Amino acid sequence: MARLRDCLLRLTVTIRSLLFWSLVYCYCGLCASIYLLKLLWSIGKGPAQTFRRVAREHPPACLNDPSLGTHCYVRIKDSGLRFHYVAAGERGKPLMLLLHGFPEFWYSWRHQLREFKSEYRVVALDLRGYGETDAPIHRENYKLDCLITDVKDILDSLGYSKCVLIGHDWGGMIAWLIAICYPEMVMKLIVINFPHPNVFTEYILQHPAQLFKSSHYYFFQIPWFPEFMFSINDFKALKHLFTSHSTGIGRKGCRLTTEDLEAYIYVFSQPGALSGPINHYRNIFSCLPLKHHMVTTPTLLLWGEKDAFMEAEMAEVTKIYVKNYFRLTILSEVSHWLQQEQPDIVNKLIWTFLKEETRKKD
Repeated sequence: MARLRDCLLRLTVTIRSLLFWSLVYCYCGLCASIYLLKLLWSIGKGPAQTFRRVAREHPPACLNDPSLGTHCYVRIKDSGLRFHYVAAGERGKPLMLLLHGFPEFWYSWRHQLREFKSEYRVVALDLRGYGETDAPIHRENYKLDCLITDVKDILDSLGYSKCVLIGHDWGGMIAWLIAICYPEMVMKLIVINFPHPNVFTEYILQHPAQLFKSSHYYFFQIPWFPEFMFSINDFKALKHLFTSHSTGIGRKGCRLTTEDLEAYIYVFSQPGALSGPINHYRNIFSCLPLKHHMVTTPTLLLWGEKDAFMEAEMAEVTKIYVKNYFRLTILSEVSHWLQQEQPDIVNKLIWTFLKEETRKKD
């Protein structure tokens, strides 16, 4: 009887795995077909415009604004990779480490670099494959284990054993994983617009609306084509993410200036600059769900109600995975790009969380 139970359990796991991967590959094919039709439509309307790209040899002045901090580099001994970061605030102050999302880089934290440098050593990192940080060629180099190790190594290289960890979007995913795997490294955890990883994987399989909103996760599994689609029409897709009515910063928000937008396009228009960021996504389905998933760090989750990529219900469910103080704040009429769209409100909420005493839940 016990042997039969074991066989049925293994069969159930195998069937679930087959169904999961069938869903992944079928949806990859569907997404690729949709984007191919978009490409053909664009070529039909104007082939010259479709393949037009403006040469960008020099960075916009905002990327060298001294008020944001100092550009620094550190080479990690074990991986051999050189990481770029911008640091503000005096050395020796408590460390605040900022992890950006996609398609972003250190500059998405410009408002926080200025705000928190009075009491923290604020470090806005370019993640592996992004911006001026080294970008390994092979997709295997972007597994979640590698990304977690990167953050641990960065802390060691900066001379810190713990930090206040803040992550947005994909950087939020990494921040959750760091808090799960290395809780002793995280004094307080702040995540912006990304649920606990297990909530994300479970929710996406049960709710077609979230599956649709996360279509880019599946599209990015395809080699080279996503990078190409991002680059056509002089990176129109990148501009669209930040400025369109459906996915961009809201009308009442702190909208990107022309120079801000040009900074993003400059970084991602460099040769090969899109492959590293998209490679982050090309390993996700083999790494989730997690075996260990409880968070024991005091946690603040900030969420934009109008997020075009994430259902707000996932934020509510996340609290079951945090075995410590947990606060969720959902901002109405705010998009996915929370810390850029409403920096004053976000900064105030972070200050409040950092200054209050938190005690572990029973």
